[in-house]
Amino acid sequence: MEQRELPTVFITRAVPEEAMATAAGKVRFIIGPDERPATREELLDGFRQADAVVSMLNDPIDRALLEAAGPRVRVVANYAVGFNNIDFQAAAELGIWAANTPEATTDSTADLAMALMLAAGRRLDESQAELRAGRFGGWAPKAHLGLLLRGAQLGIIGMGRIGQAVAQRARAFGMRIAYFTRTPLTAEKEAELGAVRMDLRTLLATSDVVTLHCPLTPQTRHLLDASALAQMKKGALLVNTSRGPVVDEAALAQALLSGHLGGAALDVYENEPKVHPDLLKAPNALLVPHLGTSTLRTRAIMGEKAFANVLAVLDGREPPYPVNRPPHPRGPLGTES
Repeated sequence: MEQRELPTVFITRAVPEEAMATAAGKVRFIIGPDERPATREELLDGFRQADAVVSMLNDPIDRALLEAAGPRVRVVANYAVGFNNIDFQAAAELGIWAANTPEATTDSTADLAMALMLAAGRRLDESQAELRAGRFGGWAPKAHLGLLLRGAQLGIIGMGRIGQAVAQRARAFGMRIAYFTRTPLTAEKEAELGAVRMDLRTLLATSDVVTLHCPLTPQTRHLLDASALAQMKKGALLVNTSRGPVVDEAALAQALLSGHLGGAALDVYENEPKVHPDLLKAPNALLVPHLGTSTLRTRAIMGEKAFANVLAVLDGREPPYPVNRPPHPRGPLGTES
């Protein structure tokens, strides 16, 4: 019996081997660059050779790319929970499934949000810089005064899986939980988390820490602009582990440098990988390089889910984690025209 050629999967950027384990031996891999994102030309070349694509959150998968790639690709599986980098409506029109990796990133991102909250609240970055510069003069009663989390109000914007995971962790620290979201939690879930729903203005005005866990949409782009930041409680902290463009970085830098905000801790940036130069000048800005999912176990789980999407579609089935629904999905392998 003639052996069927393995389908080809283009992974736009090198991922840990553990992330590819579930597809090993079932597909042929084409793997993009290691130390940088794929260029537009590299994306197009990979798409044209592949039956399925595993894309990264910073790959712009737009209509022009999808149309130029030809009829072969059947699924674009984002190696991320977010999917704002994919024109999933155009993909559906072209018969291409788009999918993501929900839940895989929940715990690691919630852990990082708490780590940033603690680090910014206790001014670890500022105080470490002082020590390394040789300016540490010993314990002093007025030095490096920060935020005690117990009794402080945490305002969570976006109360999906990650927002709820942060609420669980923050409650263990004795924080009061407020949240803003389009769809309210059930009364039972609010009671479980000790969470109170507020309108955005009230949440900003009363919270000691505001943490962002909303998706990037046209409605949430610059949700925290200069006006919203001005509404925040004086001396409050802002934490962002969601998407950079939810915050107007120029306005945030001004709110930090003016002393209106006590600090900010950011994992994501408006024009990533670039960071607004005024943010780099703010000593009360804790800036880390997009570490939200940076644990090996998390990246492996993301791979499991991404390849579950890929293998399902290549087998003629719906992906388990779709973000679109093509009315006329591209046919089985071997039916390209």
